[in-house]
Amino acid sequence: MTGRELDREVWTQLRTLSKENAEGVAQHLVMVAIRLAEEDVDGALAHAETAVRRAGRVPAAREALGMVAYRQGEFARALAEFRTVRRLSGSAHLLPLMVDCERGLGRLDRALELAVSAEAAELPAPERAELAMVVSGVRRDLGQLDAAVVGLEPFVSGPVRPWSARAYYAYADALLARGEEVEARRWFAAAVDADTEVSTDAAERLDLLDGVAFDDACDESLADHVDLGPQTGVGESEQ
Repeated sequence: MTGRELDREVWTQLRTLSKENAEGVAQHLVMVAIRLAEEDVDGALAHAETAVRRAGRVPAAREALGMVAYRQGEFARALAEFRTVRRLSGSAHLLPLMVDCERGLGRLDRALELAVSAEAAELPAPERAELAMVVSGVRRDLGQLDAAVVGLEPFVSGPVRPWSARAYYAYADALLARGEEVEARRWFAAAVDADTEVSTDAAERLDLLDGVAFDDACDESLADHVDLGPQTGVGESEQ
C-alpha cells in the first residue's frame, strides 16, 4: 500500500501539500477504505482523523472522515464534514448523503428541502438515482407511500444501469410498504438479477417473501435498507 491506489482527482487535491505530507495523507486515505471494507470502523476513524489533522483543507480528507461518521450513524458529524467538502470543492456530489443525514437526524422537512434544491437538479444521473432512493425513504417515514413509489419510477425503467440493483431494491421496499407484495417480490427478484456485486440483501428479502425459514445462527437480522456506503449511497439507502 503506497497511496498510489487513489484516483487522479484525489492526487490533484493533494498537490497543495508537500510531497512527503501528500504521500502520508494518501496512505491514510487508502487505509480508510480498507478498514471500512473490513468493517473496522474504529480503525477507519483513526486514519481519517489523522488525514484531516494533516490536510484539513483537502476535500478528500474531509470526505473520508464524513464517510466514517456516516457509517457510525454519527449523522451530525457526517453532515458537517460533507458541508465542508461542498464548500472546499464546490461539488454537490455528496448531496444524497447529506439528505440522508438530515433524515437520520429526524429533520425530514429539511431533508426534502435539500433534495429539491437547485444543486440537486444539476446532479448527474448516478447521484440523482441515489438521491431518489433516499427521498423515497423520507417519503415512507412521512407516511407518503404513493410518493415513495412514484419518485423511483424513472430510475427503474429502461435498461439496467450501475445503480439499478439498488434502485430495484428500494422500489421493492416502497411497494411492500404500500402492501403490494406480489409486485415487491418481482422487483426484489429483479434486484437479485442485477446485483452482480451482491451489494444488497435482495436474495434474503426474496426468500423471506417466499416463506423460506432461516437458521437464527445464520440470520440474526436482515437489514431493511439499501446501503449507501462510501460507495455509496448513494448510500445508503435508503441509508
